[in-house]
Amino acid sequence: MTTANAYPANQTIRTIGILGGGQLGMMLAEAALPLGYRCVFLEDAPHCPASLYGQVFTSEQLDDFVAAADVFTLEFENTPAKTVAWLKQLSDEGTKQGMYPPPQALEVAQDRLSEKSLFNELGIQTVPFKSVSSEQELQAAAQELGLPLVLKTSRGGYDGKGQFVLKTEADINEAWQALGEAVTGKGNLTPTPAPLIAEGFINFSREVSIIATRAQDGSMRTYDLVENHHHNGILAKSQAPAVGTSHLLPAAKSAIETLMSHLDYVGTMALELFVSKDAAGKDTILANEIAPRVHNSGHWSIEGAVTSQFENHIRAVVGLPLGDTDNVYPSMMINVLGQYPNIEEVLKIDGAHYHTYHKEERDDRKIAHITLMPNDVAALEQALAALVRALPNKMGLES
Repeated sequence: MTTANAYPANQTIRTIGILGGGQLGMMLAEAALPLGYRCVFLEDAPHCPASLYGQVFTSEQLDDFVAAADVFTLEFENTPAKTVAWLKQLSDEGTKQGMYPPPQALEVAQDRLSEKSLFNELGIQTVPFKSVSSEQELQAAAQELGLPLVLKTSRGGYDGKGQFVLKTEADINEAWQALGEAVTGKGNLTPTPAPLIAEGFINFSREVSIIATRAQDGSMRTYDLVENHHHNGILAKSQAPAVGTSHLLPAAKSAIETLMSHLDYVGTMALELFVSKDAAGKDTILANEIAPRVHNSGHWSIEGAVTSQFENHIRAVVGLPLGDTDNVYPSMMINVLGQYPNIEEVLKIDGAHYHTYHKEERDDRKIAHITLMPNDVAALEQALAALVRALPNKMGLES
């Protein structure tokens, strides 16, 4: 009688430790299981979405979490940098088998001033920006950059939080009152004192993003550009591929590959971009920010690409070859915010794929997403209209 092993003899990584247990962690675990890997999670909410797929350890159980996993990754860029650095050190010492992405990627993504400075250093264009540490410096930035401008916390903030649009000089004091505490680390904007960042306002035709994955051997796979539409600062829908952007893809691909190579990045990364006009009136792209993780604008890839962003991230983390990133079919991903729709109404729509995050309903909370892939691409807008009718929160998509 022979006893079968639970894992192939050459599989030294069996469990992936994920820092965070939200829907991104859940979808990473969903992608890991068919490849033969289990996941555990570091998350202080015991009933988080990822708890359906593996054991959840609280921050007080950090040592137990580390002991339970062979290699580590993250699902949220505001993960404590010290924890990531420690896990990288354990890997360098041979105690563990890797922390991906590396600490330097997290350090850049957690500070918008450092991030945009790096973009410019690498020859990647951005909007003009200034560091702001006082109301007087904000007044000087308004004079130099012009109005309107966008004032943001350089650390923390997501989904439109931690920012203020100044339209006139009368807004300067109000903007400082709203965000100035971030400079000293007071209030709830950010626990880490840091300057604000003032960004020049630009006219852009649309917002797009590009997602790519880099393997441990430096090889890379890139997805098509995706067009994104936001509602109240939160992503409402993404369309893949973005129509009429083939002329922008080479520059976007070069930008994200340059960033990943510079950071010695391993895993999936998203780069958010604005499409604007240069001085000659030609389309150009301006980098907004990176996400050192799988990204909301890549959820379409679960059904819409040969290999999803989640599977490619797992492949990179455990050292497997990356998969084909070609589109299977043009797709549209719609976020579900705040309130669940009637799933029967959603699934009546041809080509609709429903993904719940198992979260309780709450205003403007991302609780699910739906990907539309009708058999006929010409039916995509018709399918969207039918879906919007079924959504309690229409996110401005009815127009």
